[in-house]
Amino acid sequence: MSHTYPAELEIQPLARSVSATVTVPGSKSITNRALVLAALARGDAPCELRGVLRSEDTEVMLGALAQLGYSVHEDWATNTVRVTNPTPRAIPADRADLFVANSGTSMRFLAAMVSLGAGRYRLDGIPRMRERPIEDLLSALRALGVNATSESGNGCPPVVIEANGLRTGPVHIKVAKSSQFLSALMMAVPFARASSEHPATVVHLDGTVVSEPYIEMTVRMLESWAIRVDRVAPNAYRIEPQRGHRERYDIEPDASAASYFWAAAAVLGGSVTVRGLNRASLQGDVRFVDVLGQMGCRIEESDGGITVHGGPLRGVDVDMNDISDTVMTLGAVALFADGPTTVRNVAHIRHKETDRIAALAIELRKLGAEVEEREDGLTITPRPLKGCAIDTYNDHRMAMSLALVGLKVPGVVIRNPGCVAKTYPGFWEDLEVLATASGHYYGSTQDAH
Repeated sequence: MSHTYPAELEIQPLARSVSATVTVPGSKSITNRALVLAALARGDAPCELRGVLRSEDTEVMLGALAQLGYSVHEDWATNTVRVTNPTPRAIPADRADLFVANSGTSMRFLAAMVSLGAGRYRLDGIPRMRERPIEDLLSALRALGVNATSESGNGCPPVVIEANGLRTGPVHIKVAKSSQFLSALMMAVPFARASSEHPATVVHLDGTVVSEPYIEMTVRMLESWAIRVDRVAPNAYRIEPQRGHRERYDIEPDASAASYFWAAAAVLGGSVTVRGLNRASLQGDVRFVDVLGQMGCRIEESDGGITVHGGPLRGVDVDMNDISDTVMTLGAVALFADGPTTVRNVAHIRHKETDRIAALAIELRKLGAEVEEREDGLTITPRPLKGCAIDTYNDHRMAMSLALVGLKVPGVVIRNPGCVAKTYPGFWEDLEVLATASGHYYGSTQDAH
């Protein structure tokens, strides 16, 4: 990826309303699921993925697949990746030491995926990844015959998987901390060995489900690969062993990334269209536009995409469990609303790239807002705003969401803007395109001197 980033980036305010149509890169969530399914689902031909996101999170997944022995051919000129398994084994390699940086999807998905192999696999990441929980997934894998352990004994990575294939059978999995545990399991168990006692795997969900749209995304993608998933009870899925395959798969634009541009219309007034998304999207985060609608924006859907037209904003009280990756985007918009905005039922985002509730509260207060932090969310009351240096906590979404404040408020400086490389390496260039399309000059992302 040919992007350079300064140590700090000052956001240039835009003097007028915005008017732009933008294209955002492919979905990270869909890309990493598609890479797993392309590797595991067997066929005579390679599986070609189109619209693939190129970012830190997806490149660590691609690198892991290559280490595991899959043939991975990348054509970044066309954002196309072809994946082939050159062996008859589910996991070609019998051992690997995989580094996934701070990619939660890669850590969780790969831990379940390599359980299909025959050998020993170790997965590790940066220091923050070593603080992120995974024991609920490891426990489920152990119930299906895999020796899956936290190397440090604290339920967090590094993870060691010693496997001789997954077996079918009943399994319980806790889903209160991350929906990725369930998605990881669901993508692996179709390729498990059937036992005479248990011809299928029945996955029982324990606890309150978080981020349910991501589970629906996984189910719909499995079905796209001709893998049947039966919901046999409100909290149970039955999945038989099956092969599945498809030769091509198109990846949608990233709805979480789109939220920043829709939010720009809310903050600045005017309108922004994001191409390639509609309400039938696989991604729950497309529903962020409905929250903007509650705040006073007008939402328009067409064949070209979804357009947000800014209007006078009012505060809202919203349960964001289903769209929790957009909590910080809403935090930025809330600063410009009339009245307080309350976000509820997102306690699980404290376990993300950073404690997103605490970090957002700290930074919004620095900008001048009054913020009440609770265990499962926060209330943001607008106050006169002032520019400041924003700490990003090496969290891509902190950087991208709070940059929106600088489109309206002078003096907002984003520290470590390079953290956007995790999911959206070209974000600063695209923000500049948004500005120039609206008749403004934004700034530069060249190296600082």
